[in-house]
Amino acid sequence: MFLVLGAVISVLFGIADAFLFTPERKIFAKIKTVICYLLEANIFAMSIAKFVMKVPDILQTSLHSSGYKFKYAALVLAVSLIIFVLRGFILNALSLQKSEPKNKKKAKAVKIVSIILFSLGTIAYFASVWGMEAFGNLSPDQILINITSPVAGNEVGVYYSVFEGPVLKAAFAISVFSLLVFFPYNIIFTFKEKSQTILSEFSLRIISLLIAISVIIGGCAFGITKFQLQDLVSAYFFDSEFIEDNYVAPADAGLKFPEKKRNLIMFYLESMENTFLSKDLGGYMNENLIPELTELANEGYVFSHTDNKLGGFLPSTGAGWSVASMVNMGFGVPMKVPTDGNSYGTEGNFLPGGTSLGDILHEQGYEQTLMFGADAAFGGVDHYFNLHGEFNIIDYKAAKEKGLIPDDYYVWWGYEDDKLYEFAKDELTRLSETGKPFHFVMETADTHAPEGYLSPNAEKKFPDQYSNTIYYSQAEAVKFVRWIQAQPFYENTTIVIIGDHLTMASCISETVKDYQRTCFNLILNPAEDLRNLPENRFRNRQWASFDMFPTMLAGLGVQIPDNHLGIGTNLFSGEKTLFEKYGVSEVNDKLTQKSNFYNENILINPNK
Repeated sequence: MFLVLGAVISVLFGIADAFLFTPERKIFAKIKTVICYLLEANIFAMSIAKFVMKVPDILQTSLHSSGYKFKYAALVLAVSLIIFVLRGFILNALSLQKSEPKNKKKAKAVKIVSIILFSLGTIAYFASVWGMEAFGNLSPDQILINITSPVAGNEVGVYYSVFEGPVLKAAFAISVFSLLVFFPYNIIFTFKEKSQTILSEFSLRIISLLIAISVIIGGCAFGITKFQLQDLVSAYFFDSEFIEDNYVAPADAGLKFPEKKRNLIMFYLESMENTFLSKDLGGYMNENLIPELTELANEGYVFSHTDNKLGGFLPSTGAGWSVASMVNMGFGVPMKVPTDGNSYGTEGNFLPGGTSLGDILHEQGYEQTLMFGADAAFGGVDHYFNLHGEFNIIDYKAAKEKGLIPDDYYVWWGYEDDKLYEFAKDELTRLSETGKPFHFVMETADTHAPEGYLSPNAEKKFPDQYSNTIYYSQAEAVKFVRWIQAQPFYENTTIVIIGDHLTMASCISETVKDYQRTCFNLILNPAEDLRNLPENRFRNRQWASFDMFPTMLAGLGVQIPDNHLGIGTNLFSGEKTLFEKYGVSEVNDKLTQKSNFYNENILINPNK
């Protein structure tokens, strides 16, 4: 079908050339002209698509999106037009005539407006495409929170990707459009010694303005649709009492710790989904990418959304990226859009009204450490863990200060997971020797989008980098867990292993269809009274990441009289979660809306 469209377009241009530029030629010469357009335009278009635009399998339309044929037709149109115009000038059928607008100021203003509108629309389009390719389905709350939070600690490759992607593409498109806008000539067509203006400077000015208006409308509409930016309206203007009605403050929950306090290791695995399981195990892959994690899961407790042993939590509002995941599991509330001038990225201003797991354990005398390979300043993570629990933070900066890595060392987001595991063993050993119960939080990073960081030690078992990264990462995670299990402190230690959020890698987010994606979760060695619970506590559960807040405390043997904390539910208890009470869509819609309670009691400290 795409070849037919290309043929029709090129033949029409050939006919126009044959009868307009050389009307005196014989019919066979005209046919030759049409055939030349048919062959040249399509060969040039296919060559550009293959060798310049790097489009794979250009003849196999079944491998491309439904819009592929129209993109090819547009390319043939552009090539045919260029050939047509060049031949017109060569044959003296077309000529240029300098033109000066009558009202220069007005004309200049129109041109500037056109460029501004075109630029905004182009930037919106290319930025949206890049965002989808690099991070998958970004939510509007994530976009706005990241805009208003610190960007320090971001992986440097992201900046290169931004320049080589939306910045460079938009700059090229804007440059070409500017040449069109400021083209100062009328195009004259000469036929049988009679001249006629076919495109005046005035007409070009109006056409450019119409193009610019179309581009800004189309570009913005594309971005709004892709990122559901309409949800921001709910976040700012439609108040809901849902969080207030379902929130249980930790101070009022009557928490009771056991006499002998258990240690807690909270192990966030970046982007670790159950999607990576093989189909026979409830995943989406032809081959299981996480076999060691699968085997480890048989030794512990998994809360599954299906009848299968392996399953996980369902996506919820304000939980779709790493920092938000930590907030949900640490505070039992979503990470909502900041309002009234508040943000998450300043000292002492990261949910100062909330009470986190770190706050609770700090009051109970726990020694606490946060460790990961990036800069903790990214997204205000350092402010979170300093304010809530006085954590010892061992991030990229601290690793350099402690001499763990050289000052000029930089891999991926800072230092890679291979080193993270080495440093974590030393820190856990130190924590176990303090004589206090400890809380150790760690997050991996090598499996982050778009393709992950593949360790030089990794086996290249699969044809794509991301699959190899997932496979290696999960195996190394299990090796680390096995080391923990061999330590004397493990007997009194509960381990929580969980995927922080769904992967943003486009190879998953854009190709996995008609499948409920969930994150991996596993609790090893919980308090003894939780080890013989009925299977229905763990199967067919509809739950969210904020339910982990009370569930982790329960895993330590903490008694929670009402089994609710924040807006989360202790999953060990069998009590219904908010998702199970009201439905997933209803809860997520309510959480999208503005919450005055959240803004006045959690986002700020009401006592100050």
